[in-house]
Amino acid sequence: MTLIGLPGLPVRIQTYLDAHTRHDVPTAADCFAPVPVVTDDGRTHHGRDAVRAWLDRTSTEYTYTTTPLTAVQHDGRRWTVTQRLEGDFPGGTVDLAHAFTLDDDGHITELTITACV
Repeated sequence: MTLIGLPGLPVRIQTYLDAHTRHDVPTAADCFAPVPVVTDDGRTHHGRDAVRAWLDRTSTEYTYTTTPLTAVQHDGRRWTVTQRLEGDFPGGTVDLAHAFTLDDDGHITELTITACV
C-alpha cells in the first residue's frame, strides 16, 4: 500500500505511514533510528521503547481513516506530511502535520505531530 498522491517520500517515511495506518506496530517501529524522539499530543517520547509504547497506544486508542493531503520536502533530511484523520476520537476530524527528520541512513530520528489550524 502506498499513499496515493504523495510520490517521492523517503522509503522509511512511506513505510512508517503505511504501517501505522495498518496498525502494524513492528514495521512502524523499525522505521525509527536507535534513539528517536517523538512528540505527539503534547507529550515527548524518547528512545525506542518509549516510541514503541506510543505506537502501541496510538494504533489501538481510536478507530480512524487517513487521507494524505500534502508532502513537503524542506531539505534532504526534513519532510512534513499532512494527513486528514476521521474517526471516533473527540472532534471526529483533524488535519495533522507530521514533521519528520531523518538520519544519514534514512531512519526517522524525530517525529513531531501537530494539529493544523
